[in-house]
Amino acid sequence: MALCYSGGVGRTLASIAVALTLLFALAAHASAQNLRIIVNDDNHGVPDKFKVIHAAELANMMAKAPNVQVYDANFPETRRSYGVVDGAHLLSSYDNYNIAKELPADKDAQLVFYCYDKRCMASHVAARRAIEAGYKNVAVMCDGIVMWHAMHEPIHQVSEAESHSVE
Repeated sequence: MALCYSGGVGRTLASIAVALTLLFALAAHASAQNLRIIVNDDNHGVPDKFKVIHAAELANMMAKAPNVQVYDANFPETRRSYGVVDGAHLLSSYDNYNIAKELPADKDAQLVFYCYDKRCMASHVAARRAIEAGYKNVAVMCDGIVMWHAMHEPIHQVSEAESHSVE
């Protein structure tokens, strides 16, 4: 008698396994869609027009072209904890900074934005604002201050007052 039930139970377990697999696949797809929306941050599927670079590339750029303009899009707490890239300009806000006051007048200037690390999208949002304002040479250093710090590149430690200031 146990053999008769095992076939039925086996089919039931197999059906449950298939149903759970489909459910997890749909949940993963929904999560991927949500992640795409978060990463694109209201970009509506339009590809970003900025270049993505790594910390080593920024260090090389700064050594070869001292006129590169670097912008810190981090929150004040992060600036106080990790410092800022030596020579970086501090944005008042990653998403609502005053373009005319905080970015150079030259729309051809080389701008590089960064924030905390690869998961942080504040630098991406700041870079999109610059592009929308007409800047042509915009990049994001995706590794953020965490990798810059780990590479022992020059860091400027900021005070509480400096971490909130805008040049």
